[in-house]
Amino acid sequence: MPESTVESTPTSRRSSFSALKHRDFRLLWLGQIVSVTGSQMQSVAINWHVYLLTRSAFALGLVGLFRGVPVIVCSLMGGVVADAINRRRLMVVTQSVLLTTAALLAIATFAGLKSVWPIYVLSALASAATAFDIPARQSLMPSLVPTADFPNAVSLSSIVFNIAMIGGPALAGFILAESGPAIIYALNAASFLAVIAALIAMRASGSPELKGGRREALSFTALKEGLHFVWRTPIIVQTMTLDFVATFFASATLLLPIFAREQLHVDARGYGFLAAAPAIGSVLTALVMARMGSFRREGRLVVVSVAVFGIATAAFGVSTVFWFSLLMLAVTGAADTVSTVLRQTIRQLVTPNHLRGRMTAINMMFFMGGPQLGELEAGSLASIIGAPLSVVVGGLGSLIAACIAAVRSKSLMEYER
Repeated sequence: MPESTVESTPTSRRSSFSALKHRDFRLLWLGQIVSVTGSQMQSVAINWHVYLLTRSAFALGLVGLFRGVPVIVCSLMGGVVADAINRRRLMVVTQSVLLTTAALLAIATFAGLKSVWPIYVLSALASAATAFDIPARQSLMPSLVPTADFPNAVSLSSIVFNIAMIGGPALAGFILAESGPAIIYALNAASFLAVIAALIAMRASGSPELKGGRREALSFTALKEGLHFVWRTPIIVQTMTLDFVATFFASATLLLPIFAREQLHVDARGYGFLAAAPAIGSVLTALVMARMGSFRREGRLVVVSVAVFGIATAAFGVSTVFWFSLLMLAVTGAADTVSTVLRQTIRQLVTPNHLRGRMTAINMMFFMGGPQLGELEAGSLASIIGAPLSVVVGGLGSLIAACIAAVRSKSLMEYER
């Protein structure tokens, strides 16, 4: 990375927030605090809105289907585009599309929406935009900080997401109880302006060819190159597969409206706290990880964290006590953060810059497709055997996946940066 792009951070002076010393990363980080909070509010509101309109676990599962399919269909092209054009400008476009879908959802709800289909369609459009946004954003990040500070940047980005997961759902719960989902959709639309403003204010181009790297053409050959790189890099294949299987089976978040009303007997405010609980554990864990900077035996730690995630998910499924449910959800958030930060760091550091967009896009099929399609699985299974047993089965599935990875994923188990 050219020295003119970002200044290095000596190890002796590194802190829990060393990546924030770099202006462009700081702009993106602050903008995302606002935007991701709005997105988390909307995600909670959509699940609650669909459940109120239908009272159906299967209808909730369809939310995952409409969110997941566009990601799987569009993500590969999103990665090719992210490696071919200016990543910062691409993010301005994707954030504008996300703003538009949230605004249309707010307008429809204010007008007295009675059907779930506009929610499904607009959720699908937003997911398609996300399939282009995430490869651009994750591929842009290594250009905003030096290599020494990149693990810290990943941890701080995780903190942003999880702070939003605390504040967003909790705030959404209060707004839902008082005013309904329309205001939440409108607030989310406005929140995207923060990231758009941050991107416009950046000094870095965000363009591969201006960073001294290769500029890739928009072609099927470029797509094949990305697929070939991922397929011949065992540790990337293993982390992606483990992520998909674990999140497919252990997607309990979608069913929280059912747990809130029928299992724990709390209102929309209690639902908001349940939705925020995973992020409390995540933020505390991400702060510790940001301070530590690096770990020993990162690969094994990924597998252990997935196992803990599955156990805590199953424990939440059998709980009928509100505080214990909150605790188990917090543990799932903590375990998921350990796994996510380490997996993202491993993948980005073993991938050349000119391939990062495509690698991220392929990975997105797994880390977003897994939980979204898992929501369909959870909703469908819950409609047959009930929400609690559905979550327990999912947690055990995640635990089994971790055990298989411990035996079969040699590259991952032996990895140490």
